[in-house]
Order: sequence, then C-alpha cells, then structure tokens
Amino acid sequence: MRQIVQCVPNISEGQKPEIVQAVVDSVRQVENVKVLDWSSDPDHNRSVITFVGDLAGVEKAAFALVKKASELIDMAVHHGAHPRMGATDVVPFIPIQGVGMEEAVQLANRLGRQIGDHLHIPVYLYENAAKTPARRNLADVRRGQYEGLPDKLLKPEGQPDYGPAQFNAKSGAVAVGARMPLVAYNVNLGTDNLEIANQIARNVRHVSGGLKAVKAMGVSLEARGIVQVSLNMVNYRETPLYRVFELIRAEARRYGVSIVGSEIIGLVPLEALVQTADYYLGLEGFQLGQVLETRLWTDEE
Repeated sequence: MRQIVQCVPNISEGQKPEIVQAVVDSVRQVENVKVLDWSSDPDHNRSVITFVGDLAGVEKAAFALVKKASELIDMAVHHGAHPRMGATDVVPFIPIQGVGMEEAVQLANRLGRQIGDHLHIPVYLYENAAKTPARRNLADVRRGQYEGLPDKLLKPEGQPDYGPAQFNAKSGAVAVGARMPLVAYNVNLGTDNLEIANQIARNVRHVSGGLKAVKAMGVSLEARGIVQVSLNMVNYRETPLYRVFELIRAEARRYGVSIVGSEIIGLVPLEALVQTADYYLGLEGFQLGQVLETRLWTDEE
C-alpha cells in the first residue's frame, strides 16, 4: 500500500499574499509532495497550508516551509486575532494511508531536531508527539503566545524539546506534532459583540464543560464587522459538525443573535460531511459507501 502522510502547517501571515505564495512554492518544489489546499485569513493574519506525500517527501517539504517562513516573516511586528507563537506556528503530521501514528510521531521528532539544529528555533512537541502529558494540548503549549516566550524559556517547564532555550525574536517558536485529522470550522455571528462570541465559545468547548473533542474561542472579524466562534474539531467522530452548529445556534439565540454563515478552513474528511447530510436530511440506513465517488475509489483499488 502506498504511504501517504498529510501535513497542515499554519504560518503567521495572512495579509501579504506574496509571502504566503513564496512559502507555498517552497513546498511545491519538493518531489513526491502535492499541495492540496491553502487559505489565508487577514483578520487572523494566518494561513493554513495542506500538503501530502510519502514520509521522506513530506519531511523535506515541512522543513523547507519552516525555513522559508523564518526568512520572510518577522514575528516582532506580527499582529492578528489568532493565538500564535511563531512564524510557523504549528506543523502537525497526520497519517492517512500506509503510515501509522508511531511513524508520524517519529517524523515529528526528526523535523523538530532539524528545525532546532539548523534554524535555531525552539521547538515544542504536542498531541501524540508530546513527551509529557502537560504538552499534549496545543493550547497549553502555546499559552503566553509569542510575547510570553522570553519568560517561558527561562523556566524549567518552558524548556523546548529541540532547539535552543533562547528567545528568537524574528521566528518565535514552533509546535510540531502528530495527530488524527482535525476539522478547522468557524461559525460567524450577526453581531460585532466579541463577548457574545467568547461566551458561546466557553459554553461549547470541552475544557469549559462543553462538547467532547471541541476547542473554541471568540474572534473579531473587524473587516466584516462581525464576530466568529473559531473551532478546532479534534475528533469529528466523537462530536460531529452538525452538533456543534446546532449548539452554537441555540446559545446565540439566547442573545438575540443569528448565525450568518460558517466555513471550513483547509480540507475536511468526506465522512464528516456525510454525517452532517445524514442528520439534516434524516436519512435512514445511509452509509458512506453509497457516495458515488467513494465506490469508484474503492473499485479502483
């Protein structure tokens, strides 16, 4: 079976297309790697890039991306609505086919060592690649963000897994991890009141007593004059998209606010969308194998 691993780096640039394009091009130049998608958000000042390939190709492409971002992005002047701690903020590896989670963890460690040794950027491992339970949750790893790194690096608990324990003012730090597929999902609200979005996020996210496998925060989309509940769905099988959408709708109704739209950032597993169609259409006994394209793919194999 062919080996396929997915990588979804997030870089701290969403306002200068020429920089984002240069970073994407650094991936495209690597053999046996294919860029599937990339998108930028100027309010978040962040871009998400998705590419796939074999283990060796993805490792080479991920390092090339981090290197190019470190050359072109200056964190000392970066501002955006999304939490971040580095020019390349996160680099997660996701096993897709013919690759196990342990191999993805080993890949994360190899990349982390390369970034630390050659680019002199502090590296923190997270999710399945975390060396301690305290660093499994990305939000815990990123706490304090870029501005908190100088103090963090002085503390024993803030020592990086790879790279120097010294503040890199230009590039910050990077989190490298291995995880299952994640759905980046945002729900936009018809109000400019950020506290409403923050309160709904608190009620929805798991850490505050909300839905399992859901991370959420409120974000202001100043260019559009609205706010957003920005979500990371870390396990769409445990908590499907429709359940989050309906809970946000119910919570927003308490404030007399409506949902004006939602969006998926990057790629999404087909199964997550079929779950949603199944729910809203009230389908009986419907299975993923009934999707025409999946049957064609299966027959090809």
